[in-house]
Amino acid sequence: MNPTLNLPLPDVVLQGFADLTEDTSRSLAAQIQTEAIATSLQADPIATRFVRSGDSSSSQPPLVLIHGFDSSLLEFRRLLPRLVDHREIWAVDLLGFGFTERSPQGAYSPATIKTHLHATWQQLIQRPVVLVGASMGGTAALDFALAYPEVVDRLVLLDSAGVQNGPIIGKYLFPPLDTWAVEFLRRPGVRHNISRSAYADPDRWATADATLCAALHLLMPHWDTALKTFTKSGGYPSVKKRLGQLHCPSLVVWGQQDRILGTQDAAVFAREIPDAQLAWIDRSGHVPHLEQSQAVAEAMVNWLP
Repeated sequence: MNPTLNLPLPDVVLQGFADLTEDTSRSLAAQIQTEAIATSLQADPIATRFVRSGDSSSSQPPLVLIHGFDSSLLEFRRLLPRLVDHREIWAVDLLGFGFTERSPQGAYSPATIKTHLHATWQQLIQRPVVLVGASMGGTAALDFALAYPEVVDRLVLLDSAGVQNGPIIGKYLFPPLDTWAVEFLRRPGVRHNISRSAYADPDRWATADATLCAALHLLMPHWDTALKTFTKSGGYPSVKKRLGQLHCPSLVVWGQQDRILGTQDAAVFAREIPDAQLAWIDRSGHVPHLEQSQAVAEAMVNWLP
């Protein structure tokens, strides 16, 4: 057993939690738990971070929230509180991302993310779920649902990637270019500009608290190594040709002012997934679950049985 599994999050991360100012941010950070997840990926279990909330006695499938690229479960800080009265909810940090443990020798790719997520489901949840994926998390959710259809009762895609192939440039990132690229992404100014581009109204939503939420996982050991390894894997390929194989009802939620992915892929998902509904979210960019969390929650609750 890896002795680090019994340790809390690094002090620098905990200090960052203390600096959060938005009530929803502070509340979600305080709820983060750790579980040692055994996988086939390495000898030691992986210290996996997650939040569990809501009514655990409910007979309805729980919601499992999956964050986007270079992000963490904190991106659901505004949506999760609006759903806790309706379902049991799990928000899980994917392998190689968020506050989940990273090994410097670890393999980080779509395949290992899927393996770790399934092991997490096996050890913690053990019943069918409603899988909710945002951006790259949507592609991870689609990939998981196609591999384990018996696990996914329903699927919710929030401005999901997956129609287009992931950037292939990662396959050509060799030293020192890989280190330069990751360190560039670490720069506060770069991250702030990315954050602003994700919102329809950045002056309102790209706050200091939002910037901190989006950067705290960078303080985790081996963040840079895992990000380089995942990027070099090529990331997620397009799942467009496989969408017709989905057998679960799906809700496609899309911000009408998405400047990251645009809006054209929303119709592709709605058309290619056999049982899909499309819900447009007005006054929202790429992260409707942050910018218009009430509207997203209402769309989900109205669609769920």
